[in-house]
Amino acid sequence: MSGRLRLRVPGVGLGRDYLLPGVLVAVPLLLALVGPLAASADTAKDVPFTAGGVFGTDFVGRDVWNEVLLGGRSLILVAVAATACTYLVAVPLGLIAGMTRNRALDEVLMRPLDLLLAVPSMLMLLLLVSIAPQQRWVLIAVVALINVPDVVRISRSSALSLSARPAVEAMRLQGESRLRIGLGYVARSMRRTLAADLGTRFTGATYLVASASFLGVGISPQASDWAAMVDRNRTGLFVQPWAVVLPAVLIVMLAIGVNLTFDRLLRREDSR
Repeated sequence: MSGRLRLRVPGVGLGRDYLLPGVLVAVPLLLALVGPLAASADTAKDVPFTAGGVFGTDFVGRDVWNEVLLGGRSLILVAVAATACTYLVAVPLGLIAGMTRNRALDEVLMRPLDLLLAVPSMLMLLLLVSIAPQQRWVLIAVVALINVPDVVRISRSSALSLSARPAVEAMRLQGESRLRIGLGYVARSMRRTLAADLGTRFTGATYLVASASFLGVGISPQASDWAAMVDRNRTGLFVQPWAVVLPAVLIVMLAIGVNLTFDRLLRREDSR
């Protein structure tokens, strides 16, 4: 009898699929969350761009590894908070615009967002953050505002398609309220579309927060931040590359890891 008997162990293939994304996400997250607890409170400056310490010193003589331990929390927390605020605002607006049968209401909701979409994100980021106080909540609000029009468009398009299904018409004929239809059926059916967008949206939020830090807006000039480290130390890249490469690699790892994780989750849903 030809052929081989293959046994499938539950969870083995699943664990293998999530191993790489898990490592890519876990490393920067652990450094960001646990790093400040392990970092030294002494940020005394030594000689700039020297080989002292594990990874040398930065452009003003601060230990690079200590700055890496201190610099991830602000970047990641702001990106996560901005992404969460984006969906909290955008998904209800998209749901209302997609399910309403009032064209005037749809126009009122969507036309101002179209104006925001016409403005380049980096230009809006620079304009809004540069005239606002350098506070984290301001940066969170600006990044969320930039991403809201895109998520509203995606949510509205998905809601429009779902609200035209026979199941929704049947629920309306049965006397179900719009709130129950919207939350009980349409919103639940949108979760795959939103999950597919969430990884990209978080990466975009990370990019915008990192760009703001890189350009020196939205954060204190002396704050420890991975993106700011790349900006401040790029002049000495060939003298002391760790001060630029290490934080840049951590940002890239986080972005790739989050997208791979959501990609694996969606593939798992498709295989069911």
